[in-house]
Amino acid sequence: MRNIYLLLFLAVTLSGWSQQMSPMELLDIFDLEYISDPQVSPDGERIIYVRNFKDIMTDKNLSNLWMVNADGSQNRPLTTGNQRDFAPRWSHDGKKIVFRSNMKDDKTKLYLMWLDTREIHTLLNPPRSASGVSWSHDDKQLAFTMFVPKKSKSIITMPEKPEGANWADAPKYIDEMNYRGDGQGYLKGGNDQIFVISADGGAPRQLTDSEYDHGSPVWSKDGSKLYFSANLHEEHEEEPLNSEIYELALNDGSVKAITSRKGPDRSPTLSPDGKTLAFTGFDDRYQGYQLSQLYTMSAQGGEPRLLTADFDRDIEDIQWAANGKGLYFQYTDRGITKVGHITLDGKINTVVENLGGMSIGRPYSSGSFSVAEDGTLAYTLGGSEHPADLAVFNGKNTRRITRVNEDLFSYRKLGKVEELTWKSSFDQREVQGWLIYPPDYDPAKKYPLILEIHGGPFASYGPEFTAELQLFAASGYMVLYTNPRGSTSYGEEFGNLIHHDYPNHDYEDLISGVDAVIAKGNVDEEQLFVTGGSGGGVLTAWIVGKTDRFRAAVVAKPVINWYSFVLYADNPAYFSKYWFPSKPWEDPEHYMKRSPLSYVGNVTTPTMLLTGEEDYRTPIAESEQYYAALKLQGVESAMVRIPGASHGIAGKPSQLIAKVAAILAWFDKHKKE
Repeated sequence: MRNIYLLLFLAVTLSGWSQQMSPMELLDIFDLEYISDPQVSPDGERIIYVRNFKDIMTDKNLSNLWMVNADGSQNRPLTTGNQRDFAPRWSHDGKKIVFRSNMKDDKTKLYLMWLDTREIHTLLNPPRSASGVSWSHDDKQLAFTMFVPKKSKSIITMPEKPEGANWADAPKYIDEMNYRGDGQGYLKGGNDQIFVISADGGAPRQLTDSEYDHGSPVWSKDGSKLYFSANLHEEHEEEPLNSEIYELALNDGSVKAITSRKGPDRSPTLSPDGKTLAFTGFDDRYQGYQLSQLYTMSAQGGEPRLLTADFDRDIEDIQWAANGKGLYFQYTDRGITKVGHITLDGKINTVVENLGGMSIGRPYSSGSFSVAEDGTLAYTLGGSEHPADLAVFNGKNTRRITRVNEDLFSYRKLGKVEELTWKSSFDQREVQGWLIYPPDYDPAKKYPLILEIHGGPFASYGPEFTAELQLFAASGYMVLYTNPRGSTSYGEEFGNLIHHDYPNHDYEDLISGVDAVIAKGNVDEEQLFVTGGSGGGVLTAWIVGKTDRFRAAVVAKPVINWYSFVLYADNPAYFSKYWFPSKPWEDPEHYMKRSPLSYVGNVTTPTMLLTGEEDYRTPIAESEQYYAALKLQGVESAMVRIPGASHGIAGKPSQLIAKVAAILAWFDKHKKE
């Protein structure tokens, strides 16, 4: 009898716990974790990965290094503390790693760890952080890049101020085209230069000293050379994509180009025998979207060979197979990120799928991987139900190693995600999207619908976890997110449907998606809302200039006036040359007809603007123009400015919370009673 009572007690208790499941809340942002940058050891037996977390007291994104056996056993932290440890890289003998961290004084430094004792040594303690670190093949040296400042020259000579005088700061003299960068602010004089340092420590040796930025170096097999990508052309500001692969001789510091075509040549990686270089790039045609393709060539130079001419997807993160007969690479297909393998005669097969989960806010396609000499592959496993976890593929089977959010999701209920496709009313092209249902969805009810639009515009969403959109669903909204024309992962032709024509027929793609969801029968047609950031902000402003179907809109970090944008954003040569057929003053009508500002006279939809005050990609002046125009038109409007935020807005966890809270406040305000 006692056992019966015990079973009844357990049943009631477990039932009670199951009933305590509830939708996500804003503060859950601080509890979300994810895995990034998994690095498998050369022998394939161990994996070091970055475990990312947040601190609610300091409002910081933090990370530690963890190590686990490839079979999932002995999952242990290598570093601990409220700090940022990242970018671990194995030595070739598998006995040491280098990594970057701000563990000691909040300054990011380069550290070396011996894995047998876990001793940590400060390898480099410079005034600025090293990046792009690579081991020489004998593990005796490391190469890296580091910013070297140079005092900007000014033609302005101020008279000497009297002793004790308190004058204003001296004027800042700027004569470079790119003088500020998003997330960087106003750029200081100087460039990224290449260095080497002994793995035993000591003083770093600077190998380059030019007025150009140098990319991450890769060692030759014999350690006598480094290969790197850079744009060392005199017209580098006017032709920002024209980079080459260069060879740097360590004995005398001489540099020579081993590629020469017009277009980007980047991400060089050397074959195991040291004879062949692989790299990515394309022949530049000044199109808004151009596929990143894979090439090989002799490490001594010569004619590059294109391996992926018939593969209509972007090639990313190339890594040689240990036998030198092929390469692994990352690509995204219809919103899903995958790892493929290509032989040197161009035969491609997919190795693993469903990488992702590294974009916590919105469901952008993402992921990273590494491969060992025995073919063991470690990668970030994503999905609509969880951010990135660690997974391992051993050539036959995949094992999910971590479940870092299991504690949070044990009592939080997520909205179901459903894939949809529909035909655009403009030209009947198929468009793909995903619909998130409220966690407590009742098919007998009708719900308000939020259309959420991705940025880029050359980017893609996928079936990945999204805190922002799940929080919308938790507040009782159905949420539609889509990949309209111009999105990547559908091929070059689909991506370039918006070439010199953006925004335009994305509108029909998006509205057709809304109509497809309405046709399912569970949307209140009088309760439609729309939002998006960056390129999605452009399209949100475009939509409310074309229709009054939406009860409210939130236009986040938009471009409103293309004429001002290309002259005010952080890369004027790129935006004016690749997104438009001419400079603004050469064809102002073309710029204005594509500007949402031109349609502000049609807007009646209550519209909120939301932008970071330190956004230099789509500067807040764009939002301010639209806000003033809406006010002049008598449209109900508001402006939300996120202090200290750059284009991403959510550099701090609380900023992501602020973004979601602002959008929901505006939509809730305009819900139909």
